[in-house]
Amino acid sequence: MSRLPIDRQMLLLLAAVAIAAILPVRGQAAALFEWVVYAAIALLFFLYGARLSPSAVWQGLLHWRLQGLVFLFTFAFFPLLGLLASHLLGPVLPPQLVAGVLFLTLLPSTVQSSIAFTSIAGGNVPAALTSASLSNLVGVLITPILVMLLMQSGGGSVFAFDQIEKIALQILAPFLAGQIARPLIGAFLARHKRITGFVDRGSILLVVYAAFSEGMNAGVWSQIGLGDLAIVVLASIVMLTIVLLATTWTSRACGFAHADEIAITFCGSKKSLASGIPIAGILAPGPGLAMLVLPLMLFHQIQLLACAWLAQRYARQTSVLAEAGAVAPVPPAQPAGNP
Repeated sequence: MSRLPIDRQMLLLLAAVAIAAILPVRGQAAALFEWVVYAAIALLFFLYGARLSPSAVWQGLLHWRLQGLVFLFTFAFFPLLGLLASHLLGPVLPPQLVAGVLFLTLLPSTVQSSIAFTSIAGGNVPAALTSASLSNLVGVLITPILVMLLMQSGGGSVFAFDQIEKIALQILAPFLAGQIARPLIGAFLARHKRITGFVDRGSILLVVYAAFSEGMNAGVWSQIGLGDLAIVVLASIVMLTIVLLATTWTSRACGFAHADEIAITFCGSKKSLASGIPIAGILAPGPGLAMLVLPLMLFHQIQLLACAWLAQRYARQTSVLAEAGAVAPVPPAQPAGNP
């Protein structure tokens, strides 16, 4: 990840956007494709449920101070920052792009990349696993609620309270079914990670292709220009920088160990593309979906590049502290959940 300027998932997303621009799905095919996307998202969260170990989550909850701080940054500090950003960007960006900037700040943290960066940096991997997994589990409920509360006025919101039912049917129900089926298929999925990886990436690509196809058919791209995208990129960089600094300083001020600081920094500052795009597809179907998820796609790439650099920097610090005997080794944990 640190060697490539763009990660593989981002390249696939760009390919999906390009195909949608050249060959957007239309007519009866679009109606059929909508059902395919629905089934793919349901399968995605079914597999999330089947992979997530409840015992690992409950064990990690014992470190409640760390989990609470990550939770506050993910679902309180970041959304407040998003509100401020949407207020400042309102006069200069199209409403749906402004809504997209706010929407990305309401999402849960990533799982696999948060764990990977924490591991590279020499941080508390079990705590990162628990924080990220719990963030995604709780985020399925909290993100729609935050959307209802914060995106009803301004920003071009198109959300309604009845879409909570859609979240329950398309995400929560499959997730709970996966938890029930975990004793039967959990071991199989652990041995065949390519299956779950294919579903992870495939479902996201389907949603992106469908969203950008609708955007092409409705002509929404005439509403934005390169200057708008540059502003979104700059806003993403500023927000990520603020959160990275805030998580680092707060964890130190609260007296957390070096390994815990690393877990807090990476888990509290990242936003999940894998959860965000399906949730957006449920909450805001239609031509405007493409512009809503575009800021999230840009932020995703920016956070990977920034955190790859930061993880290497932390790794050098951890190595120096370990040689001096100032830090103890942290036991590894098996990643689970979505990227």
